[in-house]
Amino acid sequence: MARPRWLFLLVACLALAGCATSGTALPQTRPAATRTPPPTTSAAPMAPATTQTAPAEPTTKPAAPAPQHQRVIPPPTHVRFDYQIGQPYPPAAGVRVVTRDRTASPAPGLYDICYVNAFQAQPDATSWWQANHPDLILRDSGDQPVIDQNWNELLLDISTPAKRTALAAIVGGWLDGCAASGFNAVEPDNLDSWTHSTGLLTSDDALAYARLLIARAHADGLAIAQKNAAELAGAGRAAGFDFAVAEQCADYSECGSYTASYGDEVIVIEYSAAGLSAACTGWGAALTVVRRDLDVTAPGSSDYVDQAC
Repeated sequence: MARPRWLFLLVACLALAGCATSGTALPQTRPAATRTPPPTTSAAPMAPATTQTAPAEPTTKPAAPAPQHQRVIPPPTHVRFDYQIGQPYPPAAGVRVVTRDRTASPAPGLYDICYVNAFQAQPDATSWWQANHPDLILRDSGDQPVIDQNWNELLLDISTPAKRTALAAIVGGWLDGCAASGFNAVEPDNLDSWTHSTGLLTSDDALAYARLLIARAHADGLAIAQKNAAELAGAGRAAGFDFAVAEQCADYSECGSYTASYGDEVIVIEYSAAGLSAACTGWGAALTVVRRDLDVTAPGSSDYVDQAC
């Protein structure tokens, strides 16, 4: 569970909408956050501590920023942000950037990021992928689907150029839909799916597939985020990602890996009081930081948490 400043122009992106596939409609439900936080003894919202020592990692802009793309405007930096991939709801006063699922409408008047599960399949979409694109599901030597056990999600097979191209056509249709709906950027999730592939996929496969999505997003006039995979921050920036969305980078001491390549164009999402405290102490003066509950629920839920520095 962030970029150049608030030269904030909503991008009027005209593109073809919808998922460019055949077969029955793809089911739509949101996953919970894609990283499991370390245990925390406090489920209630807590104010961030102020006694921690700030990390010594750099927060300056990278020396060689990614190429700029016509009509593509990344999110403003160091602003209030809301992560609404579980369910859309009216943002609180002061929020300037919102992420919502691709099936939801963007929040009027704000910078809107479109969440897309691009490297894995939603649990309730398993039968759709099996019926319509069984050849694009990653399989082990026994021809059984490879599953991310953390979230019960099928891994998509990005192991060959042909399969990456086929998947990019499907997911690219979703990106087109984000643009047509009025979103400003996209957040393709599970870039790090190769780490759950039992050695069947590589980071090179992930980057090759990401480049196809980056090209499609930019053609649609959308900025595109690198989601997680801190070890790929430099390569991801070089590939063309415009900003980063980093879940639990303070919990895992990874924020500096992102800022080394993306500068202050990083959105930090934490899921624990300790993570928020570390993020705010070390990075709150420069980065967009939010704490959400792990299931990214809406106000009214007993689990709902939404805190900022």
